[in-house]
Amino acid sequence: MTQAIDMAKREAEERGTSLWADAWRRLRRNRLATLGAVVLAVVVIVSVAGPWFTPYAYDEQDTALEAVGPCAAHWLGTDVLGRDLLTRTLHGGRISLLVGIAATAVSLLIGVLYGAIAGFIGGRIDSIMMRLVDILYALPFTIFVIVLMVIFGRNFILMFCAIGAVEWLTMARIVRGQVMSLREKEFIEAATVMGLPRHQILLRHLIPNALGPIIVYATLTVPNVMLLEAFLSFLGLGVQPPMSSWGLLIKEGVETMEEFPWLLIFPSAALSITLFSFNFLGDGLRDALDPRVSRD
Repeated sequence: MTQAIDMAKREAEERGTSLWADAWRRLRRNRLATLGAVVLAVVVIVSVAGPWFTPYAYDEQDTALEAVGPCAAHWLGTDVLGRDLLTRTLHGGRISLLVGIAATAVSLLIGVLYGAIAGFIGGRIDSIMMRLVDILYALPFTIFVIVLMVIFGRNFILMFCAIGAVEWLTMARIVRGQVMSLREKEFIEAATVMGLPRHQILLRHLIPNALGPIIVYATLTVPNVMLLEAFLSFLGLGVQPPMSSWGLLIKEGVETMEEFPWLLIFPSAALSITLFSFNFLGDGLRDALDPRVSRD
């Protein structure tokens, strides 16, 4: 029996594994990353499905009740307008996660295409494109987003574009570096000799082979965007009442934290747990997809 197991292991080693299979194996062995992924899955499921199962609407007010602490009827208590905090926290999770994922998608779309084009074309065009990135880097991100929100109004959809428009710069640099290292590889030269159009080489060969760093940075961008949304909501420039996000709930909790501390504790805990989970998962993906990590 032992010999059979050893032979199976040797056969598996001889066959080898793909980069993605090896990365998946490393990721599963990273306990913090696995824990982060599980917690994120729970947070997403509860935030998306939870409000459907609570007996209250997120904007339902009971001014006669006002603010009460956690009890049987309201597990997390209510706010100063008598709104159920559990429902508002779950609904706020929807908004915060949506902002984080949607704004990250916008930044990926811009950054990946911009960086890939600059790295693939090279030369003077690459220099001009990257000097533009350097100029934008010199602008304070938060102030830039605030200016966009003030000029175009406090539109919920605009928030995705405004935040995504300032989060793509690092992604562009990462993708540019990856493409510049890949464009001299043999398979790219072979594709060029075969006469494939440049856009096909870019979309079918270069960008797919740079997916590792893209996935890692995207995972780490989502919590940064959620934190920026919370900061904007704290300043009153983000999600507007009666809608809720974790940032808006934290703002409301800070205003009454001495008298009603639960209004700050629960939304802050939800945001903190989610941010930690994203960072744990992002660190695990970085280690799993790093080709310099030795095989066990």
